[in-house]
Amino acid sequence: MSPSFNLIEAPWIPCVTAEGDIIELGLADVLVNAHNLREIADPSPLVVAALYRLTLAILHRVFGPRGLSTWGELWDAGHWPREPLEQYLNQWYDRFDLFHPQRPFFQTEDSRVRPKSVINLVHSSSNNPTLFSHETEEEAVALTSAQAARELLAAQAFHVAGLSGLTDQKFTDAPCARGVVYLAQGQSLFETLALNLIRYPERSGRYIRTTDNDRPAWEMDDPFVPSRTLPLGYLDYLTWHTLRVVLLPEPSSDGILVRQVTIGPGMQLDADLHDPMKLYQVDKKGQGFKVVRLSEDRALWRNAHTLLALHSDLSSPPASVNWLSELVDEGYLSLETRMRYMALGMNSYQAKVFFYRQEHMPIRLAYLQRQELVGHLARAISLSEDAARSLNWALKTLARLLIAPASDQSGSRQPDDKRDVQPLVKQWGVTRHYWGDVEPLFWRLVESLPDDPEQALALWKDQLWDAAHRAFAHAEELAGPAPAALKAAVEARRRLYNGLRKALQ
Repeated sequence: MSPSFNLIEAPWIPCVTAEGDIIELGLADVLVNAHNLREIADPSPLVVAALYRLTLAILHRVFGPRGLSTWGELWDAGHWPREPLEQYLNQWYDRFDLFHPQRPFFQTEDSRVRPKSVINLVHSSSNNPTLFSHETEEEAVALTSAQAARELLAAQAFHVAGLSGLTDQKFTDAPCARGVVYLAQGQSLFETLALNLIRYPERSGRYIRTTDNDRPAWEMDDPFVPSRTLPLGYLDYLTWHTLRVVLLPEPSSDGILVRQVTIGPGMQLDADLHDPMKLYQVDKKGQGFKVVRLSEDRALWRNAHTLLALHSDLSSPPASVNWLSELVDEGYLSLETRMRYMALGMNSYQAKVFFYRQEHMPIRLAYLQRQELVGHLARAISLSEDAARSLNWALKTLARLLIAPASDQSGSRQPDDKRDVQPLVKQWGVTRHYWGDVEPLFWRLVESLPDDPEQALALWKDQLWDAAHRAFAHAEELAGPAPAALKAAVEARRRLYNGLRKALQ
């Protein structure tokens, strides 16, 4: 008997219930009971993003919505209608079998490649840090069917470009490999899915133009035909096959396990395609828009103003932000609504993945109708960066006088900035203290700004002043109590005072 694991019925999607418990459900239960669930949850943000993309692809295919009135009927119902969902899932039931002998879900064979450890499914352990397991390729890694299904989805969405082992073809970036996936988050899983269920089909091509042939991959006889770099539409894009991959199941006393896969390059996306779930900003080098990416040195909240800027020539927010604005215009959502944006993604460079992250960003929908508030937010972020530069200037002064106490006198030795001063400042790490202090204060500012912008910005300036001085005090402590250190601290603090006074007043 052939192994089988049908994703419509078998439990594999981890969800948080209204009571806070974590359970695994099949696709049908997740969608039909979404109003009784809080959210999709997994330790990996990549899996979470991939699961939301899958569920949204199904909902778009079944419900559209073609316009606001259709969406409003779904929203007012408070749950997804059971009958059309079950009818659709039953129609394509066999195509959701993870181990179907002819058409396994989200998989296509590549006869040119040989089986290898399943640890290679998401990011090859020979090229990249292992994100989903701490095992090595030589160890016997075994995934349950549920785990294999989740990692398969994440692989098709997040696999990074690199060598494939084939002489004529390389791996290319998956749709979500670069940039951050932004999802509006409601009070329940139903609300989250509904808030991100933007108008479909999109004929204008504002994001991804929809053709008459658009459909999810499981409805296609061959997901790779026709050969293309531009999707047939949004559903094709949400179910894009970056890889030709096949899971190799092994029946065991513990159920079906997956130890090996075959994995080869799949379809290559046009590099200029704009993802409707991502945030883009104008490239300072004049090369059009570039996607906002996760950075180790720059937190996502420092782009909050561009996320909410609906009519700016300098940024292009996710499609859901514009959709929310329309929903407010039509009265489906209140200006007083408070909600969160979920940001999911990873940081990679030259086929290496360094980290992945999931963040939550609270916002008020008032920003979408009062765009002058977005301008105030941009000013607030600019002030925080000006204060950070003043702090860095003072820290470099402290470091320079510690390394060469007479460097403030003409004719004395001056330490090299890159070789001597900057490494010492980085070693102190106090700028991280500054940004760590400022972030929670920023989200309080986001909450209070619509009520009284002038008062909120005045308080924000005071808080930046205090945060910079606290960070500098930490550097003073690390510098020590020696007379030379005390002298250096006096001069550096004077620089900090003057810099902050100029930046914040």
